[in-house]
Amino acid sequence: MAQVLPRLSLPHLQVAEALAALAPTTRVALAELLGAVDGERARGLDAALQALADHALVWPDGEGMLRMVAPLRQAWDAPLGLDAPLRQLLKDTTSDELRRMLGSLGIKSGSTKQQRLADLVGHHSDRERVTELVARAPVATRKLLERRARTAPERSEFIVFGAPGIDSELGALWALERGLLVQDRRGYGTARMPTEVTLALRGPGWRAPFEPAPPDVPAMPVTPAEVDREATAAAMAFGAHAASVLTVCAASPPARLKSGGIGARELSRVGKAARCDDIVVRIVFETAYAAGLLARHGDRVSATESYDAWAEQEPAEQFAVLLQAWRTMQLTPGQARDEDGKSLPALAGTPPCGGCLQAREGLLIAAARLPAVQGVKSHADLGPLVAWHRPLADPLPQDSTPFATVIREAELLGVLARGSLSPIGTALLSTRLSARPDDGAETLTAACRRLLPAATASARFGADLTAVVTGTPSVRLTTLLNSVADRETGGTASVWRFSPGTVRRALDAGRTPDAIEADLAAVAVETLPQPLAYLIHDTARCHGRVRIAPAACVLHGEEPAFLAELAAHRGLTQLGLRHLAPTVLICRTSLDKTLAALRAAGYAPVAEADDGTVRVEKAQRHRAVAPVPSPRLSGGASRRRKTDGRTEEAPATADLRSLATRLKTAPPASPQPDPYNGLPFDSDTEEIIAGYARQLSLTDVRQLAHAVNEGQPVTIEYVAASGSRTIRTLSELDLDPPYLYAWCHLRNDERVFTLSRIHGVLPG
Repeated sequence: MAQVLPRLSLPHLQVAEALAALAPTTRVALAELLGAVDGERARGLDAALQALADHALVWPDGEGMLRMVAPLRQAWDAPLGLDAPLRQLLKDTTSDELRRMLGSLGIKSGSTKQQRLADLVGHHSDRERVTELVARAPVATRKLLERRARTAPERSEFIVFGAPGIDSELGALWALERGLLVQDRRGYGTARMPTEVTLALRGPGWRAPFEPAPPDVPAMPVTPAEVDREATAAAMAFGAHAASVLTVCAASPPARLKSGGIGARELSRVGKAARCDDIVVRIVFETAYAAGLLARHGDRVSATESYDAWAEQEPAEQFAVLLQAWRTMQLTPGQARDEDGKSLPALAGTPPCGGCLQAREGLLIAAARLPAVQGVKSHADLGPLVAWHRPLADPLPQDSTPFATVIREAELLGVLARGSLSPIGTALLSTRLSARPDDGAETLTAACRRLLPAATASARFGADLTAVVTGTPSVRLTTLLNSVADRETGGTASVWRFSPGTVRRALDAGRTPDAIEADLAAVAVETLPQPLAYLIHDTARCHGRVRIAPAACVLHGEEPAFLAELAAHRGLTQLGLRHLAPTVLICRTSLDKTLAALRAAGYAPVAEADDGTVRVEKAQRHRAVAPVPSPRLSGGASRRRKTDGRTEEAPATADLRSLATRLKTAPPASPQPDPYNGLPFDSDTEEIIAGYARQLSLTDVRQLAHAVNEGQPVTIEYVAASGSRTIRTLSELDLDPPYLYAWCHLRNDERVFTLSRIHGVLPG
């Protein structure tokens, strides 16, 4: 079912929906419901029934009834807006309830449940009797039934717990008593209207929708020659663009996004280099990836070995490979926007889309069913035809008209031309109908060969320093022209332009001017113009006048023979010495290693500084930097140190009395002046803080020293070890260089601050 339904056309689905509402039923009843009693509509009904029978979905039984497979009925929740038939709704009703319904209708009931159910179904199947019955109903009941007949049935998805009862709508009781509405036996949910009652209330003139013929679209006459000519131009242009895009990808693989796929920036870069639109780049990426010419490789999308073989083929074979991939892929490569209008990457690994494949299928079938030598005036007119042939294929959110993107793709590929199906499109459609896939591929390749000429191996060179190639250039010609010129345009005719920079690029690759001129002359239709030959040789004359050599150091002296001896010394081979001049050698080894090697070999070189003066080598003193002392422990805890992984008590002060005596008898000393401003410090505290917090101004130093000496709060700008800046208000300051112990009001705890990390001081 899942494979068949998307391939059905609109009349097939309409007939299937009508059968789902009535089955089992007779063909006569079905034809009356669809309004297909005679004429073209009757023949359309027969064709639809035959197509459904070919798919084993519908068949006539021996009693003249049309029956259908059960899963097909489940494809619609309410086919034609109708609920279940009366017999199905009343299958759980008791015989007494059926007797009461018949009694309300004034019908004498049988003795068994089956007889009573058959009598009630027979009564409700008679449209005239149901219409007369409803006409006698109360006004509220009549309005309720007419409204229910016009709307689709409501299905209750939730059970309302509580005391069950009948439908609460006004007038429902009268209809429930006569079987015009059927309530669940437990009284839950909305009362349901049987199919027979709904059809009777919709009136004898109501018909189910049935469109056996496709919609009419504006058409215009076209000739096969016009179609071939336009299809050839489109195919040649796309083939040339595809070759350019893949050449760019082979030389510079596009980067993938972290989320997957190729983003807008890389698409723009490739499109600019290949000189084609975004939609063309997307189609080439997706078709080439599906054909195995591109593959994901790490964080990039690179060309594969299959691309190398593809690049050597003729344009027809190349184009057929991409066409076959486009025909079978389950996505629309030209889709650039999602439902929210956001840009979509290419090659993003989109889940398979069966609707996209069926939209392409419907387009090919719709174009193939157009009258002979007729084409639509606008390709947008094909949208309604695609919707008729494949109604379950939804258009993309970005489409302004139905199926605009897939129609645009077919136009770019030459599948559609002049509003009709081209020979390429006809061959593409036959690949599905062919019993052997290889036969379909051969048919497609043959159609491409008929429209696409062989690759062009020659070019016309102009005096304006351009090369023009009509058709699709061969791989050899493209490689040659790309190496010595820049490609300006592509398509049915490609143009390359020569310049000093492009010729210099070929010379940098090791080509000689004579070889360049000879290769261009070999592919030229006529003699090379003089301006191009002059450009090549003039550029070569200036090429290499200055050479740049890599060197780690340079050796020079006044004796050429001595430098020649160094260059020929076997023990110095590893240095990589090479003559630049009789008195100059370059070396690929660093200066210090070269000095050591020459001195080890018995020579006495000297080193030069950057300014050319002799570098004086002095013995360097290696000293370790004294570590910053660890901050003391807060809370009055004794200081400890770790030795061999064990914690020991730090030794106590030796003689406090003698130390106090020395401090008292020592002569007074004034603070040292500020070395930056020349101003004297007011206290020792300022001098100590300035020595550690060198980034503070004298004003900030004095502000902090005053807070320490007077025990006043202060606010500082502090830079943590992580680099973040915070503002802290501190009190109970205790200076113990290089640390400051204080109570932090931000953390509400005692904290240790490094003086060198304090970058500003404000009053507390």
